Amino acid sequence: MAWVAAGEGYEIALVEGRVAARPATGRSAGRQLKTLPRALKDHPEVDRLRRLGEWLDRHAAACVAQVDTWMVSSLPVPTALLARVWPDEAWQSALRDLAVVGDDPDEVGFLRDATASGELKVVNLDGETVRLSPRTVTLPHPVLLPDLDDVRDFAAELGIVQRVEQIHRATWQKPAGLAATATEVRDYAGGVFPTRFSLAARATGLGYRVSGGYATCKVRDTGRASEAAVWIGEPYYDEETSTGALTWHDEEGRAVRPAEVGPVAWSEGMRMAAALYAGRKIEEGGDA
Repeated sequence: MAWVAAGEGYEIALVEGRVAARPATGRSAGRQLKTLPRALKDHPEVDRLRRLGEWLDRHAAACVAQVDTWMVSSLPVPTALLARVWPDEAWQSALRDLAVVGDDPDEVGFLRDATASGELKVVNLDGETVRLSPRTVTLPHPVLLPDLDDVRDFAAELGIVQRVEQIHRATWQKPAGLAATATEVRDYAGGVFPTRFSLAARATGLGYRVSGGYATCKVRDTGRASEAAVWIGEPYYDEETSTGALTWHDEEGRAVRPAEVGPVAWSEGMRMAAALYAGRKIEEGGDA
């Protein structure tokens, strides 16, 4: 971002998300200062830039959240939309190097560019840069990617770093032979927390919604929307509490048996349950 005059002989700019200053005159002219001079702390231009920086942070977080939603739900995204938002640095940062799939579900590539004409440039798993012009693409959830370990190895060779956790996202495969009558999963039940508030705070800190006595996450899987939920305790009970069972419900609130849950909904539900359980209270000498 360009430097602008702020009076008092200084210029200011947003540098890595914070307001920075440099002298406009004298021997140190043009040299960025380590801290903001006291004379500028209440300057209106500094306040304006600070508020702009806060907005940019919120915008970047919103872009990441939206791309994460597309990926978790494997929703088709119009390539024209990707081309339109690509010039925005926040969108580009969220989208760059994500694995995408176009018309051929077996052709996976890492997104490197989106042109104004709606053409995508991707690096395929042969290491070749190719151009794609499908009407829509999906940003597949990793549990749906064939040969995920090979994709991860290739990404490591390319030095790929994703802003949205995709190929290195923790995944759980639904085990075969689940009892058709089972209504819940208790693999991560029983994690003890000092208070219900601390468990709820962990859930919200991880990005999950807390509603009533549950931590929840919504997923669209195999064309259906569902919600995974983990019991975290009564809302107004703030004594010691424990993580409860993991369950799933459809859009109408009807229970979905684990045997009927799709692969993405299963993986994301188990990921949430495991992440909550990982913050449990560990007794000295107990199991980690």
